[in-house]
Parts: sequence; C-alpha cells; structure tokens
Amino acid sequence: MSSSSSKNVFEAGNYNVLLVQVESSTSSSVPPPKPLLIATPSEKGEFPVLVFLHGYLLFNYFYSQLIQRIASHGFIVIAPQLYKVAGPDSNDEIKSVALITDWLSNGLQNVLPSKVQPNLSKLAIAGHSRGGKVAFALALGHTNTSLKYSVVMGIDPVDGMGKGNQTPPAVLTYIPQSFDLNMAALVIGSGLGETRKNPLFPPCAPKGVNHEDFFNECRSPACYFVVKDYGHMDMLDDDTRGVRGKASYCTCKNGKTREPMRTFVGGLIVAFLKAYLKDDYSNLMAIRNRREMAPVELKCVDFRT
Repeated sequence: MSSSSSKNVFEAGNYNVLLVQVESSTSSSVPPPKPLLIATPSEKGEFPVLVFLHGYLLFNYFYSQLIQRIASHGFIVIAPQLYKVAGPDSNDEIKSVALITDWLSNGLQNVLPSKVQPNLSKLAIAGHSRGGKVAFALALGHTNTSLKYSVVMGIDPVDGMGKGNQTPPAVLTYIPQSFDLNMAALVIGSGLGETRKNPLFPPCAPKGVNHEDFFNECRSPACYFVVKDYGHMDMLDDDTRGVRGKASYCTCKNGKTREPMRTFVGGLIVAFLKAYLKDDYSNLMAIRNRREMAPVELKCVDFRT
C-alpha cells in the first residue's frame, strides 16, 4: 500500500475504509462503555487513532462522511454515541470519554480487522460544538485517563449559551493562553455560527463562548482557521435523518451546501494530524500559505508557534 502523503488532503486518501458499528452490549469479551461508530482503513498497517465527539443532541452517524474521509488517509477514527438525551451539564460526557479512552488499550483491537493495528501512542481527540468543549476538557485533564492524548481539535467548539452563561463544567477562563495543554491544538470556526438563523433560535455558536475564545486561550503550538460563509452544522453529512437531522438544517445559519465545509474540515484535520503525529508539515503549511487551495473561503488564519 502506498503512503497517503502524496495525496491532496482535500481529496479521498489511498486507503479503502470500513465503517464499523460496535454496540456497548456486544458479545465481545471487552465491550466499549458506549456505542461506537468506527471508520478504519481496511488494509494492513499500523495507524494513529482519533476519538471524535459529536455535538449537542446530535448522532455520531451524522459525521459518517467526515470520519470516512479522514480514515482514508490512514487514521482510525472512533466516534462514540455519548448520549441520546442530555441536559446542560457535560460532566457525564467527559467521564464517558475517559472510560472510552481507557477501553482502547484492551478493547479496540478486538473490533478492528485483524491486520489493522492501532497506534495508541499517537492518540488524538477532537469534537464538534459541545463535543469540542468536551475534547478540550479531556485534554486539560478534567478527568484522568490511562492513555495520553497527543493533539486536541475543536470543530466550531462551544462552551454554553454566551459569556456568563457557560454550561458546567466551564472550560473557558477568559485568560489569554491559559490552557495548559502540553500538546498541539487546532481550532476551526464557522463564520456564520454566531449569526441567528431566525428569531426563534439563538446563534448556534454564540460570541463569547465560541472558536475565537477557545483559540485565545490556547498556547503554542496552536492553529486557527475560520471559514467564511459556512455555518455550525455544515461539516455534517448531507443526509441527516430523523427529527434531529432535519433540525440541523433549521436551527443554525448555514451555507448553501455542506460538502465544501465538510471537505475542508476533513482535509484540515488530516493535515494537522500528519503534522503533529507524523512530523509531516507540508500540507498544513501549504493550506496556511496558499489559502486558495482550500475548497472554501477563509476568513481568518492564525498560527501560534
């Protein structure tokens, strides 16, 4: 199998991908604490692992196109279903992700193709919306885990309904560069996230608790990209089924189509992972220096090195 390093990160990678559902009630001797959707290369190899957390009241399978694109570049992506109904407090989610992280050492290999090996020394965590907040909480050590993360990524992360109205546990401190992460961080923001869709709903990524604030609190190394003319839900699958799936089109201000934003988010995640897990910075630097190569217009690019 040839390396994916020569592929454009905004295109599908060289690996064929399997999408595997694993229930917490599985007959496996070591079942996961929560149901999982796993996108994995099907070819033989050892691959870094990314834990990807869904947004508030969303389903993990809403991200199936995104996680398959990432996996095609040589990564194992694990998307747990943390809950189906939840209130404002995300402490239970943080604890659940810690349990899933601890499960990886003894349980992950059992649910992967036999020739696919996870490299848990290269473990990343990412999340969308409230999942982004949870990802940062884990990276900041709000709950101890047996494995250590190497990088953290927030995809339009949100820490509540607005400044002064954070949901517990608060992650943002409003002190510049206060996050003591000891790892590289990527923050992706949506240009339309802080804009109301209509008078009935608040903005999905309100100013004061959104991507801008998360990046402000990141120390180096940290990367920041804000996408113009796309919204908070535009990295989801095109077809999100059911009431919640339809609501994802109605509650947030979005762009004309999801595909460009989803392609950008997937490609940027791949470029970032290749940089900080594989020591290949070429794609990340190319995106920074040649914005026109991105499938979207970028409103802001900032690096803290």
